[in-house]
Amino acid sequence: MRIRIHHETAYTYDRPAQSVIQILRLTPRDHEGQYVRRWRIDLDHGGVLRQREDAFGNIIHVLSASGEFTSFSLSVDGEVETQDTAGIVRGATEHFPPALYLRETALTKPDAAIIDFARSAAGRAKNGPLDRLHKLLVDLHDHMAFEIGSTDAATSAIDAFARGRGVCQDLAHVFIAAARVLGIPCRYVGGHLFRSDLTTPQEAGHAWVEAHVGELGWVGFDPANGISPTDSYVRVAIGLDYLGAAPVRGAQVGGSDEKLAVAVTVDQTAQQQQQG
Repeated sequence: MRIRIHHETAYTYDRPAQSVIQILRLTPRDHEGQYVRRWRIDLDHGGVLRQREDAFGNIIHVLSASGEFTSFSLSVDGEVETQDTAGIVRGATEHFPPALYLRETALTKPDAAIIDFARSAAGRAKNGPLDRLHKLLVDLHDHMAFEIGSTDAATSAIDAFARGRGVCQDLAHVFIAAARVLGIPCRYVGGHLFRSDLTTPQEAGHAWVEAHVGELGWVGFDPANGISPTDSYVRVAIGLDYLGAAPVRGAQVGGSDEKLAVAVTVDQTAQQQQQG
């Protein structure tokens, strides 16, 4: 599948800001099943983009801009060719051994309820770690409702699980916490999902997880949709939790009452639609 992604992020301030610095994790990498055909980031304000690689192997851009301004925006436009690999991720850049992804974070810390939930799902599995993860996927998808606006970026796995609702980020955090309870390395994945039933711009990208399963290596699971990733998914960044894979993080000097607007459009390219 050929997927086109267009991502607009706009900031406005009541009082002028003097400078901004942002860490952008907006650029996907090639791996088996994913090939980046083209990718571009543009700014509407005089600034500098410096490309680097973070500790997890994600492509990042450090954005810095100075001079008084009351608005600031950046746009991303690209095209990615994908293939269905049954959720198995091979050929990705790996800087750490899988055991690192057993590390607990504030957003993925389990409590007694998550521990019991993980062990209950695992107790019904008969065929090893992969079966345990699929049972966990089904149970979590059934247990938590997808509800926009019910949580925010700082909501932990414990809080989201107690509420029984959240967005894809929250379900990913709960899945990660539960998988680590079972001794299975698991990490957060940020990216995009093409949905043929969604034609309007989204307010954010998508999030899912990858768990390390023996000789299979890293395998993707999307608890928000109850499936493993297909060729409709574009993988952009990984981390121990959302903070390590956040598309945009940063700060500004000056400015007041910052407002952020995000619009993400994920669609098939015209060539793909003609072939279909």
